[in-house]
Amino acid sequence: MYRLVVKNLSKKFSIGCKKKDSTLARVISILSNKESKKKFQVLKNISFNVKEGEMLGIIGNNGSGKSTLLRTIAGIYKADKGTVEINGRVISVINLNAGLNMRLTMKDNIFLCSSLYGLSKKQTQHIFNKIILFAELEKYIDTKLYQFSSGMLARLSFSIAIFCTISSKANILILDEVFNGVDKDFKSKSKSKLLEIKKKGITILISTHNIYFVKKNSDRVIWIKNGKIKKEGQPDKIVTEYLQEKN
Repeated sequence: MYRLVVKNLSKKFSIGCKKKDSTLARVISILSNKESKKKFQVLKNISFNVKEGEMLGIIGNNGSGKSTLLRTIAGIYKADKGTVEINGRVISVINLNAGLNMRLTMKDNIFLCSSLYGLSKKQTQHIFNKIILFAELEKYIDTKLYQFSSGMLARLSFSIAIFCTISSKANILILDEVFNGVDKDFKSKSKSKLLEIKKKGITILISTHNIYFVKKNSDRVIWIKNGKIKKEGQPDKIVTEYLQEKN
């Protein structure tokens, strides 16, 4: 069964640019508060499928389109062309701080984020201790998040997403650079947890610069370059070719 089917996906953005306009044109632009725009194609006719229980690694240089692809699949961005067919429930961790309120305590944020993921108060109460213990933040339950370090925020966000995925019986987990800013021990524990939930049949899409995790644990890898799929296939082969090109 395919949990995700992406067909001919394209996405472009409008960005400001400087043009060699006449003095009159520049004055008009300033007065009208209209800046010259340039269309930038980020994704170009991307197509792929992801099976139930499959871990798909997405690799590529910065600016290649990886995050835009995941954000479009997650519904954060609207595609200009193409379709995304999702068969199941999705939980996405694209921006680790998304949904967090820095003026609220960790406890309040866990309930807030869990509700955004569709969990009831009762469901959140059931996983509350699991979240804080996994995040190793049990001493900070009543601490407001503006006092947290970036690493603590990363651990909290990842832990909420993982246990909400399990509790809500989500079918697809989308992760974008979730290992940034956390220490080696937490990375190791997080990777083990991902493999654990994969065994439960949850489909995982992960974009990360931790290329060796992708090589070792993914079932398949997609290499994005300049908004297109350059190669797709077995992790060892694709990662090796990607590293050879980088070097």
